[in-house]
Amino acid sequence: MMETKVFPIHISNFKLDGGAMFGVVPKTIWQRYYPADEKNLCNWSLRSLLFDNGEQKVLIDNGCGDKQSEKFFSFLHMNGGDGLKGGLGKYGYAPEDITDMVLTHLHFDHCGGGVRYNSERTGFEMVFPNATYWVSRQQWEWAMNPNKREKDSYLEENMIPMMDSGRLKFIEEDIELFPGFKVRLFNGHTEGQVIPFVSHKGKTIVYMADLIPSSVHIPVHYNMSYDVRPLITMEEKEQFLDEAYEKDYILFFEHDLHHECCTLAKSSSKIRVKERFSLESYFK
Repeated sequence: MMETKVFPIHISNFKLDGGAMFGVVPKTIWQRYYPADEKNLCNWSLRSLLFDNGEQKVLIDNGCGDKQSEKFFSFLHMNGGDGLKGGLGKYGYAPEDITDMVLTHLHFDHCGGGVRYNSERTGFEMVFPNATYWVSRQQWEWAMNPNKREKDSYLEENMIPMMDSGRLKFIEEDIELFPGFKVRLFNGHTEGQVIPFVSHKGKTIVYMADLIPSSVHIPVHYNMSYDVRPLITMEEKEQFLDEAYEKDYILFFEHDLHHECCTLAKSSSKIRVKERFSLESYFK
């Protein structure tokens, strides 16, 4: 098997309420790291990860897409980034090359870029026409019957076309999905969130999705108000961070505007950030 390749895809940035992103953490603390504008909005990244093991070309998450209305996007203030196609193109890939699209969960900012309007805008088609789309069965069933807390994040036009395409498959449990690509399920942020663990050059890169959205969220109580089970999130984070420190994982952040990755250290029995860096600089 050829040596694996990994590439960060910076799709875009978008703005979300700072209080929602930091939950119970006071603004006087979090605004040191993410200064809010006059509407209390902070800028966050939408970042995917491309994994190529020579057989599978796997993309993790795909951003918001562009199907929704101007009003919808007016609340998100999309800015920056390379776009989904442009980000892939930087490394010589096209959407048609992707064999597998792994979705951590079905909130619109993680899965919207996988479905687009057809050329006549009479229906929808898959952005990755040759890819199998993967999501956990728990998350799919959760999203099909959404609770009031998450309902606005689950958009039918992002999900139903995947099922109609016949290219949707379900992850049932923690498993090695492909050689060098394992997934585990977490339930604090939302039911059945998939967290990928990718092997590359002797290291394990963990795509953090919304378990730990940025390096600022490393402290166990720094969690989002979007989490449906915040106490479960804290338990999952604490267990994961202990493991990540012991095994020297690289944490890859989907939403950290400033830093792609970090490693961890421990001081006074607390896990903290050791170093922040880009994937390219680490593996140079």
